[in-house]
Order: sequence, then structure tokens, then C-alpha cells
Amino acid sequence: QTNEMKWKLFPTAAFCSKTSSSKMSTPFRNSEQEIRQILTTSKNIALVGASKNPSRASNHVMELLLERGYNVIPVNPGLANLNESVHGQKVYASLADVKKEVDIDMVDIFRRSEDAGAVVDEAIAVGAKAVWLQIGVVDEDAAKRAREAGLLVAMNKCPAQEIPRLGISGPSAQL
Repeated sequence: QTNEMKWKLFPTAAFCSKTSSSKMSTPFRNSEQEIRQILTTSKNIALVGASKNPSRASNHVMELLLERGYNVIPVNPGLANLNESVHGQKVYASLADVKKEVDIDMVDIFRRSEDAGAVVDEAIAVGAKAVWLQIGVVDEDAAKRAREAGLLVAMNKCPAQEIPRLGISGPSAQL
């Protein structure tokens, strides 16, 4: 049937698509050069999906990024409404609220794939320079929109793994 699901495998991601799609665009591919550029030129990182729970990946990654010298701004509407902080950083409800106080270099997205597109659109709207979709977060259309808007993009990767793999100590000193 035309609605049969088929798994598409690519070197950077696995995702499921309906075979009824009339066209298949070229799948997103991460660029090591682009990943390196994001990690060395980004200072202010808005981390969407931040959690106070130390067993959550977003909590661990935020801690690592802070230790490496990045300015990490947690974004979580529920925690923001409670005036909470994560790793000593004030939590914001939205990227627009963050933008009122600091220019956003990178938006690190810890949300389900089906929710990532809206976050990417908000990142574009606030003028972020890059979006980073975490491991398991794959949205080809959102990645395409971000690139078309001039943003750098990493998808289905984790900066906590890429920083040591690429030998990056943190944001560049000239920032």
C-alpha cells in the first residue's frame, strides 16, 4: 500500500518515511567542518529541553558545555514558570525571552524529532547562527529550512561527543 512505512538508512541517520512521498530530497549530511565551526564560533548556547534531573542527557551536556567555557542558557517553559535554575543558570521559557538579554549563537535542541521543527523555526526567527539537533533528533525539513535561512546545522550528533573527538577546548578566544 502507499502508506507502508519503510526504513531509510543513511550514514548520519536512520528515519522512517511513508512510501507515498512524491519526491525524496537529498538527505541531510553533517559536515565535520561545519560542526567544528559551530563549536569554535558559538559562545552563547540556548539549550532547549533543559532539565534539572542529573540523569537526563540535557543536564549532563549542559554541565560539560559550561565546563568548556560556553555560556549555556537553559530553555524550559515549565521550569521558567517556577523561576528555577539549572547548573546555576536562570531558566528561560522561550528563545525569544533569551534573545531579549543575549544574542544566541547556537540552539541545542533536546526535544523529540516531531517537536524539533518548531524550535528550529523559532531559532531562525530570533536570529540564531546555528542549530544543533541532538542524537536521535532528526527532522530533514527543519534542517533544510535552517540551512536555507543561513544557519549552520548539525543533526543527530552530540556536542559532548564531538568536542573531545575534534579536540576542541571550547569557544575560540577571540569571541
